[in-house]
Amino acid sequence: MIAFLGQGRMGVPMARRLAAAGHDVTTWRRGTGVTAAAAVDGADLVITMLSDPAAVREVLTAALPGLRPGATVVEMSTIGPEAVRELRALLPAGVGLVDAPVLGSVGPAAEGTLTVLAGGLTGGLTGGLAGGDGADVARCREVLSVFGTVRELGPLGAGAAMKLAVMNALVPAQVLLAETLAYGEAHGVDREALFDVLALTPLGALAERLRVPAAETRYSLAHAAKDLELGAWEGASMAGAARARLQEARAAGLGERDLTAIATHVGEGHRAGRAVPLNLATVPATNGMYSHAVRAGDTLYISGVAAFDERGEIVGEGSMAAQTEHVYRVIERILADQGAGFGDVAFIRTYLTDMDARAEHGAVRRKFITGTPPASTTVEVSRLFMPGLLLEVDLIVALPPRVTPGGR
Repeated sequence: MIAFLGQGRMGVPMARRLAAAGHDVTTWRRGTGVTAAAAVDGADLVITMLSDPAAVREVLTAALPGLRPGATVVEMSTIGPEAVRELRALLPAGVGLVDAPVLGSVGPAAEGTLTVLAGGLTGGLTGGLAGGDGADVARCREVLSVFGTVRELGPLGAGAAMKLAVMNALVPAQVLLAETLAYGEAHGVDREALFDVLALTPLGALAERLRVPAAETRYSLAHAAKDLELGAWEGASMAGAARARLQEARAAGLGERDLTAIATHVGEGHRAGRAVPLNLATVPATNGMYSHAVRAGDTLYISGVAAFDERGEIVGEGSMAAQTEHVYRVIERILADQGAGFGDVAFIRTYLTDMDARAEHGAVRRKFITGTPPASTTVEVSRLFMPGLLLEVDLIVALPPRVTPGGR
């Protein structure tokens, strides 16, 4: 029996491929009420296809009580060799482990034409990873071949390392092409002519993907950013710069779009005077009527921040100190996303429902603004948009210059 622990765009078609090939498959995904331990109970092979290292660790930890001795876990997510090492230490010694991330997106997953990058040959771990040998890929090669072509790359961790090495080339190349298109637009180069000329170069096939950004998400921009966050190492200037571009696009709300949307994002950012809205996953979502912030050049305008959580409920009701602390923590995350801090704030405007509480508010504010204070206005208002809110703060920030490879 095979237990498939996965979800999302890749997981669904891959699980269907296994079932269509005649395998006895039990599938698991979040929100069904079935535990991971129950899903893997009795399985000879457990396949994971999840979003990131944290998700894989969480799900396999939950599955541990159901893993039987002699079972093999095949980790097919993109998590990197270090996370594979951690999984080997997490799993019991009697449970084998193969790392087998894939090259390809939703279409190849449905068609069975993925490239499977498999690591786990008995005899040691790649890169000095410790914690026990991997399971021999031969044990699961027949199953893996259902997904496409299997490349056996060596000991445990080899597949994960190969996947990130490849993505460190493919993803920055698409960001580079997006910047090429923006340069062409800024200098009056005909867009279609530029694509036609690029088609004559080694980058032609990749450029064609950006000619019309995909309406359907095949490989999300958020996953591309995650892959570079895992794979870009200190000193990797091109991968690091591409990672920053993708993080900016993700903060602007493009995370669930296809990676090819980077062409539109970079082009918009290069148009003179174009404002870029930013909506961060790390702070409570807006009601859809405004963005968390808008960046225009090197100036950041932060919308009014109030003390409510991700469920829209008030934090620290009745306490000016607690609400001020929450508001400034949210502002801190927005600033950090743009490489800024409170020292870069040019102007703060604060709305208080009770001016008599300004001393309590000021005591907390001084914990965050410790240097020369910015320009500031504080006003008393009769009420804010949600009953129980005691303050709201909006800001204008002078952002630090963007750092680019080779200079500023």
